[in-house]
Amino acid sequence: MMDGSLLVLGIAGPELTPEEAALFRKLQPAGYILFTRNIVSAVQTRKLTDDLRDLSNEMPIIAIDQEGGRVTRTKEIAPAAPSAPALAAAANMMKTAEAGAFTGDLLRLLGFNLNFAPVLDLDHFPETQNALRGRCWGRDPQRVIDHAGQWNRWLRKRSIASCGKHFPACGRAQSDPHHDLPSSPATLEELLREDVIPYTALMPELDAIMLAHVDFPNIDPDFPASLSPRIIRRFLRDQLGFDRHLVLTDDLDMGAITTRYGRGQDVKLAIEAGNDIALICHRTDTAEAAARAIAELPHWMTEEARDRVERFRRKKLHAPLVWSDKKWRETCDHLARLAAEIPEIESVGTNSPVADY
Repeated sequence: MMDGSLLVLGIAGPELTPEEAALFRKLQPAGYILFTRNIVSAVQTRKLTDDLRDLSNEMPIIAIDQEGGRVTRTKEIAPAAPSAPALAAAANMMKTAEAGAFTGDLLRLLGFNLNFAPVLDLDHFPETQNALRGRCWGRDPQRVIDHAGQWNRWLRKRSIASCGKHFPACGRAQSDPHHDLPSSPATLEELLREDVIPYTALMPELDAIMLAHVDFPNIDPDFPASLSPRIIRRFLRDQLGFDRHLVLTDDLDMGAITTRYGRGQDVKLAIEAGNDIALICHRTDTAEAAARAIAELPHWMTEEARDRVERFRRKKLHAPLVWSDKKWRETCDHLARLAAEIPEIESVGTNSPVADY
């Protein structure tokens, strides 16, 4: 038996292969995530997202990481919105709102309905290679709340669902989870004093939360945050009250997870810990093994997750805009003007692959 309903899967290229189409029809995953490798032109991207919808019995999640700055998956076909550090430095809330709104317009035209943004991590180590260079709104929780909140608000006004990340505090990492599993000595009390504040303040306006692949041994000595019942079920859901919203892992194909857990075990641990969805962004050929592992979980557990996915689908996901060449050109023009008005912030060079996917 297989259960693909709690998976979000990546796609190999700019078109669906017959093998991928057959796999997705069979598994009926919760949704899909697209990267730069999938995006060649606006018309091609919209056809791809339309094709993915046509494969699905229910409206699927069609997600992307579109943060602005260097994490802009559409940078080959459209101007990139200013990065979070650049917008925060400009301290112009109207420009932050425009960045969120124009990002939403662009994504909805292309057929997306969920953006894995904003980043809510506090930038504890601005000189460290922890995959967050050029992606954080700042170190001060209030600054993050103000600017990420404004950006998030206007993204959602354009009918694109949002996802705060990377809970509880990827900003505490001092290495890149794409390569290995970072560890932080932070305690729950320390996280509550600083890192969790943006999540609690913005929780009513967040549609989903993504977990960090970071080890917090003083909170859970056994599992990283993304696979931790202590952090997800007891802290995020029970203590903070984020119980009816969608919660999902970061990509389980990152080195932080693949070097420690096998495919199947990782997905099973993720759902047991309280995630509703497991992300498999690159090794889609392992999706059947993941779906078999999910089918082995207790029925009450998978039913609880499916209920949240269905609620999210019903309340948060919107159909794409009718395609318009005119609207596309206008949106790209808006983004280009905004980028010209907001100078980018020089950041420490990074060897993280996050901007290249």
